[in-house]
Amino acid sequence: MLRIGLTGGIGSGKSTVAALFRELDVPVIDADEIGRELTTPGAPATRAILQHFGAAVRNKQGGLDRARLRRLVFAHPARRRELEALLHPLILTEMQRRARALSGPYCILAIPLLLEAGLEASVDRILVVDAPETSRRQRVMRRDGLDAAEVDAIMRSQCARDQRLAAADDIICNDGDLDDLRRQVLALHRKYLALKR
Repeated sequence: MLRIGLTGGIGSGKSTVAALFRELDVPVIDADEIGRELTTPGAPATRAILQHFGAAVRNKQGGLDRARLRRLVFAHPARRRELEALLHPLILTEMQRRARALSGPYCILAIPLLLEAGLEASVDRILVVDAPETSRRQRVMRRDGLDAAEVDAIMRSQCARDQRLAAADDIICNDGDLDDLRRQVLALHRKYLALKR
C-alpha cells in the first residue's frame, strides 16, 4: 500500500483535503485524531504529560487543559519539544499499526508536523496543502478563537512555507473554492491509483 503523507501549515486546509479523500473511500489515518485519543483522561500519555508538565496543564476533572498546554508549548519552544518527545513516538507507532491493518492501493497519513518531526521516511510520498499566509492566519483565528499573536507563535514553530513546498512530491493549492479543491483531490486520487498499478 502506498502511504501518502498529507501535511501543510496550520490553517492550510489539511482537514478539508483529508475529508475529500475520505469521500473517495480512501483510508485516512489522522495524527491529530490519534493524539486526542492517546490523551483522553486517564490514558498513559495523559498521565505522562501531567507528570512531566505538572498542575499547570491539569483541568478541574484531572485531565489535560489543552488550551493552557497549547499556550505553554507555543510560548516556550523547549517545552514544545518536550511534549513532542513524549507524544510523537506513540502517535507514529499507532499510525503504523493502523496502516499495516489496511488493504487497498493507498492510504493518507495526515501528519501536520511531518517535516518538523523528521518523519519523511515514514511515508512514500509527501502531499502538501498550501495556502497564502494571510488566509491561513484568518482561518485559524476564526476557527480556534485565537488572537494574532497566538497564531503567529504557532506559525513560527512550523517549518517555512518554501521549505515545505520544496519537500513536496505533490501540492494542492487551497486558494480557491471547495469545488476547485475537490478537482485537485480527484486528480491526485487518479494519479495515486495509477502509481500503485
